[in-house]
Amino acid sequence: MSTYRISQLAERCGVPATTLRFYEDAGLLPAERTPSGYRVYGEDAVERLGFISSAKLLGLALEEIRELLEVREEGVCAAVRTRMVPLVAGRIAETEGRIAELSAFSAHLAAVYADLAGPAPEGGCGPDCGCTTTPAVAAGPVPVTLSRTRPAEPAPEPEPWRDAPVACTLGGPELEGRTQEWRRLVERATTREQIPDGLRLTFPVAAELAGQVAALAAAEQGCCSFFDFTLHLTPDALELTVRAPEAGAPLLADLFGVTA
Repeated sequence: MSTYRISQLAERCGVPATTLRFYEDAGLLPAERTPSGYRVYGEDAVERLGFISSAKLLGLALEEIRELLEVREEGVCAAVRTRMVPLVAGRIAETEGRIAELSAFSAHLAAVYADLAGPAPEGGCGPDCGCTTTPAVAAGPVPVTLSRTRPAEPAPEPEPWRDAPVACTLGGPELEGRTQEWRRLVERATTREQIPDGLRLTFPVAAELAGQVAALAAAEQGCCSFFDFTLHLTPDALELTVRAPEAGAPLLADLFGVTA
């Protein structure tokens, strides 16, 4: 069975990689992980994405799509159809309600337009000039409050480091010196944990050490903008999270000892 990295699946299905990561976080598109934490998808992900796209075209909410996917995994088409029928019926009712609201609003606008297109009174605006309409003076349908449309799917948060060029501006002795700095710092970590796209290091709590970690991370960002650093300080530990895009895995391994 074919497998895809996230960039390959994005190209195959025409879905941005940011959206694929968002679907995983929302529980719609599970992914396996390589030893270095990068996503790997099976051939079933292609069909799953097709189903998600189709359901979105019907106006279904993410939680409804997630429920349908759970039913779909049981392998019984009739069960999926049975669950979809009331959902689609609900979208029809919502759509018809919106149509009624918009029709009433359109009729109100037409009446206001006809009044405004007629002869204007002399002098300035007043209560009866027609520029201001209220239920007491407006002819025809009164203004209506349009209901909200279905909540929009939240946009994935931008992650600039994922699209940054995977290249280091350092070379020669500078690069070797920076590498040694990181390796000496990594040796002081008390724990290390593999996470998606990178790793998390835990250090003893010390103000001097926290300053060293922050300074080195900032310097690394200056020459390798594809690295993403998060520093979290608690009363009990100092945590450094480092992530990099898939193409940056070799450099991540070189600096931090992550298995590529």
